[in-house]
Amino acid sequence: MSWAIGALFAVGSVCFALGSVPAYFNHVAPRVVALTFFVGSICFTSAAYLQYREVVAAPDGVEAGAPSPSGLRSFLGFAPHRIDWWATTVQLVGTVFFNVTTFAATRIDLTLQQERRLIWAPDVFGSICFLIASWMAWTEVSKRGSGLRGRSVGWWISGLNLVGSVAFGVSAISSRYLSTTGVPANIALVNLGTFIGAVCFLAGAVLLPVESAREG
Repeated sequence: MSWAIGALFAVGSVCFALGSVPAYFNHVAPRVVALTFFVGSICFTSAAYLQYREVVAAPDGVEAGAPSPSGLRSFLGFAPHRIDWWATTVQLVGTVFFNVTTFAATRIDLTLQQERRLIWAPDVFGSICFLIASWMAWTEVSKRGSGLRGRSVGWWISGLNLVGSVAFGVSAISSRYLSTTGVPANIALVNLGTFIGAVCFLAGAVLLPVESAREG
């Protein structure tokens, strides 16, 4: 499962990184660039759901022979007492927001108001979800939420994802539309934030199988 999750997050990250590189988006049609981001968001959602399912399908206890959820509970479980459930659930919601914003960006007939509602707003909400989920995951791994204690592979993965989420957040804020012109406020920062965030997520995705192998 970790290999599948890592591969999907990696492909999604590559799509987001590629779409934010001038050498790419200056030489292909805008719709192709938008589709690149959309494909990446679908990969993110698929990986996020697999992570969520790992949590909800986990055994109900830590003792040997503890039963695992079955039936619908193994696909859509509810475990509000677990921070990893909250982290994966919020992350999954965030990826759905990215599905909305990247799909809307493939349309060329949107008004400025529709772009703000269907592109900018979901992008902001998705970035907020990623930031919250990454903070929860990093807090769980580091135990204290700050400092450089316990530099395990999981610590580095969660740290990279947290930095990536901050970068995505900067990109989302920078893409706010100016009321007078309707263009993003800082397109260079939008692309830089997206690229840095995608690279961080890619590095974290590559480390996922490493973490799984060490735990195994």
